[in-house]
Amino acid sequence: MKKIQTNILKITTIIFLFLIISCDDYLSELPDNRAEIDSPEKISGLITGAYSEGNYQLMAELMSDNATSRSNIRSYINVFLGEQMFTWNTSLDDDQDTPTFFWSNTYAAIAQANQALASIKELEGQSNLDAQKGEALLARAYAHFMLVNFWGKHYNPSTSESDLGIPYVTEPETALIQSYTRNTVAEVYDLVEKDLLEGMDLIQDREKNAKFHFSKAAANAFAARFYQYKGDWAEVISYANKILTNPKSQIRDLLAYQNLSYSQRTLQYSNSLEDSNILVSSTMSWWARNFWRTNYGLSNLNSDAIFEADNPFGKGWAYDIFGSVEGFNLPKFDEYFKITNQSAGTGRGFTSQVLFGYDEALLNRAEAYAMQEDYANCLKDLNDFLSKKTEGHDSGSDVLTEEMVVNMFPVTKDELTPFYTFKDDKQLSFINAILKFRQKEFYHEGIRWFDVRRFNIAIERYYRKDDIDIALAKEDLRKQLQIPESAINFGLTPNPR
Repeated sequence: MKKIQTNILKITTIIFLFLIISCDDYLSELPDNRAEIDSPEKISGLITGAYSEGNYQLMAELMSDNATSRSNIRSYINVFLGEQMFTWNTSLDDDQDTPTFFWSNTYAAIAQANQALASIKELEGQSNLDAQKGEALLARAYAHFMLVNFWGKHYNPSTSESDLGIPYVTEPETALIQSYTRNTVAEVYDLVEKDLLEGMDLIQDREKNAKFHFSKAAANAFAARFYQYKGDWAEVISYANKILTNPKSQIRDLLAYQNLSYSQRTLQYSNSLEDSNILVSSTMSWWARNFWRTNYGLSNLNSDAIFEADNPFGKGWAYDIFGSVEGFNLPKFDEYFKITNQSAGTGRGFTSQVLFGYDEALLNRAEAYAMQEDYANCLKDLNDFLSKKTEGHDSGSDVLTEEMVVNMFPVTKDELTPFYTFKDDKQLSFINAILKFRQKEFYHEGIRWFDVRRFNIAIERYYRKDDIDIALAKEDLRKQLQIPESAINFGLTPNPR
């Protein structure tokens, strides 16, 4: 890993009417005022809006143990939001990158999917709409899955039948204001699984803008993550196997990235043309300009522990770090600025976000192999992964072994306490290694927060603004975001605090 000094500042509407669902002009009309959806083309266009424009990366990254409290290095958009997320406090803001914005935009996407499914039902027998139906079901499943993993507790078969989840909405709106109740986490997972499996059987790959839509590969990547969260390891392996045909050629080649400039890496990482990306989304977000300059992130306090340590071969990692001591970053995001007022020069920032990629599928499978004590296959996946992340990697001599894993990733008692148990220290060492590889690979992307929740990881850190240490306990209730205020006002039960 190289740390590279540079100054980086790249500056390269949705009106939401009510909170729980519906921020799209089309869906804010009562049914008898809506344009008629009477063709496959119109339905396909409708499904394009079934992907949330909300971005969760800021809130997930800053809540996770990826973030440290840096000095006030630069001004940036919504400083207070950063403080709230870093200290696990409730944000009442509803602007871009807030929990409320993600909630309302994700439910708006669900509304689009539901209207598409209703229109497909009305046209039944007139056209073959199986592919559109499959995409709408998968988009609806994914949206609810992400919501429940922010606002509900992580899935636990012992408690999920009573744990509060989120409303699982399956019908189009028939009124401007509708009442909803929260399903349990178990109910949400059951409904996600139903939509996921049905959608997977129907989905067909699109020819145009394919990576901005669910495909067969994206559906299988989603299924691998879904069953990983449930601890169903055989299913994780089964679905990952369907897309991992030659992992070394499918995952992100960071050694090749080292030949690119900062700007080139920024353009490449979340691009739909990047082979390692399976599903990409365009989100209304300032994350592309804020990820490197918030007051909370990668700094000299944690960069060495994450990006200098733990290479099994004693070599450098290929994760090049840019920026200054108080503002390290990895170039991953490019902003598209859409002007909404030409004379004032104001507008909205859009950030491309990788929703699924081959690296995650590979590490998910490796984790499943480790949980099944199939260490030979786990090591094969990890060696494939490390071959593209290690500087000067030599396939002949740089080979990860069980002994190396056990020695380099020792057990810390009670650090990882998921709902399932580990057979022995060896298995725990393998999981510990995989989690560290995941933390490096998906830094800035929010994935670490879900690992914190999955494994009940406690967080202790310094909060510079108040000069105090703060902590998030293993089963802290603040690991579930508070239901947005307007949704509570509409009758949804708030999360306990």
